[in-house]
Formats: sequence, C-alpha cells, structure tokens
Amino acid sequence: MPRPIIGITLGDPAGVGPEVTVKAIPDEIAIGRSRPIVFGDARVVQDAANRWAKGWTVRALEDPADAAPEQGRIDVLDLKNCDPAKVKVSKVDAYTGEAAFQAVVQATEMAKAGRIAAIVTAPLNKEAMHLAGHKFDGHTGLLGHLCGTKNYFMLLGSPKLRAIHVSTHVSVGEAVKRVKRDRVLATIRAANDHLKQLGISEPRIGVCGLNPHAGENRLFGSEDEDEIRPACADAASEGINAIGPLPADSAFRQAYEGKWDVMVVMYHDQGHVPMKLIAFDEGVNVTVGLPIIRTSVDHGTAFDIAGQGIANPVNMKAAIDYAYRLAASDPG
Repeated sequence: MPRPIIGITLGDPAGVGPEVTVKAIPDEIAIGRSRPIVFGDARVVQDAANRWAKGWTVRALEDPADAAPEQGRIDVLDLKNCDPAKVKVSKVDAYTGEAAFQAVVQATEMAKAGRIAAIVTAPLNKEAMHLAGHKFDGHTGLLGHLCGTKNYFMLLGSPKLRAIHVSTHVSVGEAVKRVKRDRVLATIRAANDHLKQLGISEPRIGVCGLNPHAGENRLFGSEDEDEIRPACADAASEGINAIGPLPADSAFRQAYEGKWDVMVVMYHDQGHVPMKLIAFDEGVNVTVGLPIIRTSVDHGTAFDIAGQGIANPVNMKAAIDYAYRLAASDPG
C-alpha cells in the first residue's frame, strides 16, 4: 500500500501554526508511514524551520504527488501568498488571515480531487479570516462550505475520551433550539460510522441529555423526552447501540472509565469542557460527515506565545496520527 499523502495547512502565520508544524513533521517523517506536505508559503515554513527545526530545509513543490519526504527536508506546496517580512506576529491581521484561508481552500480542493488522502489543519484566527472577508465560524463551517456538505459534525478525539457535537459555535439559546430528533439521530449515525472507520466494529454510543439530570422526567425541561430519547430509539431500531438521554455529568465519567466509545453532546461546552480537562494536549478536532478526511489541533493560534519557541507540538502530532489512522483505513 502506498504511503498516504497528508496535507498540513499552515494556519495563521502570525500564530503558533508554523512552529508546531515544523516541530511535528520530523517525527512523522522518522516513522515513515505517510508523506506529509505543508500547504502554505515556503518562505514562512523555511523561516520557522530555521528557528525551531535546526538543520531542516524546505523543498517547494507544485504537485503533492511529488511529495517524497526525507530526513532533514520538509515538502511544501508553495502558495507564495505570505511574505514573512509582512507577518505581524501575535497580531490579528487580514493579510495572514487571507493566507490561512487560502491554505485551507487549496488543501480541500486537493483532497476532494483525491490528490491527497487527508487534511490536518493548524489553527487559523476567526477574526483575521473575517477581516479578510471570509465570514465563516471557523474551520468546520468553512470546510462544510467548500465541500458542499450540510450535515457535518465536530468530533473531539483522544486516547481515552471522544465527544461529537449536535451543535458547536452558536449561542446557548440557539443550541437549545437545535436539539431536534432528526439532528440528534444524524449525529448518532455520524458517530457510529466514524468509530467503525477507526476499526471499532460495535461502537458503544452514550447520548447526553440537554438539561440537568437529563431533564429528570420533564422536571427540568422537555427536550430530553421529546427529542433526544426518540432519536436514541430511532438509532436502536437501525441496530446502533446508542443509549440516552444520560446525565452528562456522570456519563462522561463512565466514558472515561471505558463504558462508552463516544459521547454525543448537545452543545459546544458540554463536550469541550471535559475534553479539554482530560485531554488538553492530546485532543484532536475531527470534522465528521465530510467527503474528505480532516483533523486538526484542538487549540487556537495562541498569539500570547507565538514566535517565542515554546509552543508544544504534541497536539499537532496527535492530529497527524489520527489523520493517518483514518486514511489508512479508508477503502477509497
């Protein structure tokens, strides 16, 4: 089997994306299982390598098929779109927001065309992207738009805990409105398919309730009984092992102890808080439901430490590892 090509988008050059990328790639090249290639400006990558990957050089490519990584060399699909002299480190700026946006666009097009096996994204800055004229809620919404996909889901994965979200970057009021039977069922199905792709033949899916104590038989709200429980019953009728609604506070403890392979959560913080508590360094952001494979670091641009050489690449390494596992098991 040929080694899959994994495209790594550089993220916002004013943040820690270039640093964690050049720190993580040498380990992946040493393993020898994939062909990583960076999507971004080769000058930015070389500047980062000079500072944080001593002895490593950059080779600019025009075609990802030419990727042939070797010790001491990082392959870059050179977009020629970001002069390092114009990068304002740690600052929100439309210039670097546009560069980050274009890297995602180019990598997505390559993935859709089957020219790369997966995408791993370094962090972009939403405000900078908005200043550049691209009004998306982040990577997930942007990728859904680029792929023409309406039903896509954010999943956070780690060695001991996973959570997939019914809704993400919306207000709490809007999140409550989105807890509907069809959407919850679609999220359960997506979770089941994703776990099977990871090699889990009989996924065990815990479904969180929306309200405290999963509503406690309508004492604290009706959404759990009217929307979530019927969705779980629908999933069971399809042969999916999904149990809920469960009180989220105790269900996450059960998941951590191994009872559930994934938790379906109803809104952003219900999933993000436990995941970032348990797996802040190892957590990986996965967009489930797209026609392409996409993983990401589960941290932001970290402008407060950008350019200082102290950014930890462990999250980027985990994202690359997760992307490889999905690509290696993808029958397509």
